[in-house]
Amino acid sequence: MADKWMPGAIKADIGDHAPCDVQFPAKAIAHITADKETTAAHPIDLLPFANLKSFFTGGGKGAAPHILWDPFTGAFTQFFPADSRSKAVFEKPGGTRTNRAGSVVIQIEALFFPHCRLDGKVYAKLTDTPCKDWDKLNAWIRSWGVPDAWPMGRPTDFTSHRSESVWETKGGWYAHAHVPENDHVDPGSWPQFVNSHPVPGPDTEPFPGASFFHTGQKSPIIAAMHQRLVAEGCNRYQSSANADIWGSGDVKSFAAWQRKLGFEGDDANGTPGKTSWDRLRVPDV
Repeated sequence: MADKWMPGAIKADIGDHAPCDVQFPAKAIAHITADKETTAAHPIDLLPFANLKSFFTGGGKGAAPHILWDPFTGAFTQFFPADSRSKAVFEKPGGTRTNRAGSVVIQIEALFFPHCRLDGKVYAKLTDTPCKDWDKLNAWIRSWGVPDAWPMGRPTDFTSHRSESVWETKGGWYAHAHVPENDHVDPGSWPQFVNSHPVPGPDTEPFPGASFFHTGQKSPIIAAMHQRLVAEGCNRYQSSANADIWGSGDVKSFAAWQRKLGFEGDDANGTPGKTSWDRLRVPDV
C-alpha cells in the first residue's frame, strides 16, 4: 500500500483531514509559491524554506498544499496525508470541489518565484533550478495512481488552459493554470517525469519492440497481452477467437489501455510502446 506520508518529508500535520471525491481519477496539482513579484532587471532573494513552512502551519493553513518542496535543496514538508484533500486551490460554493476531485488530489507548492536569486544566481524558471529530489516526489505521487501525464499539456508559460470536462475525466498532473474555477496561471514550468519506465520483472514479458505488432503477427505473447487487456477493463475485442493473432481488436484494446494510463493523441494509437507495455505486465510466455 502506498505511504500516506512521503518518505523523507518533514511531517507537519495541520489536521482538518477530509476525504476526496473518489469517483474522479487520481490527480496531482503543481504550484509555485510565487510570494514575490520580480523582473529580470530587479531580482529578489528567495525566501527561506522555513518561512513558508511556518506560513502553512500558521496563518496560511487555509491555503496549505500537501507538500512544500524546495527544489534547491530537496527538502519537503507535508501538511496533509495523501488521501485527504488539501486547500491550495480555490473552490466556488456549490461548484466543482476542486480540492477533492479525484481518488487523490495531491498538491505540491515548489518554493520558487520567477527571477528569484539564491547565492548570487538568478533563476527565471522553476526548471532552471536543480529540481533536487524531484524523482522522489514523482515516484511517491505515482505510487498513488497518478499517471505520468499532463491532460492539458505540460506547463511552459504563465497562461491558463482550463477545461472542466478534461478535469473531471482525465487522471494525471495539472498546473494550477488548468484547474477550473481558479484564475492563477502558475507554475509556468515543471520538470519532466523521471523513471517512469518500470523494469520488467522476471515473470513478465519484455517489450518486443513496436515493429513486432503488425497485422497477422501470430504469437503466444499476443494471446497473453489479450488476457491482460481484458483483465484491465480494456476489452474492445469482438470475440476471443484467434487471440494470438494481432488485429484490429488488439489495436482498439491497447489504445484503451494507453488512454487509461493518461496518454493522448499519437501516444494512444494502439501500438504498444515500452512504457505502456511494461506497465501492462504481460506474463512471461
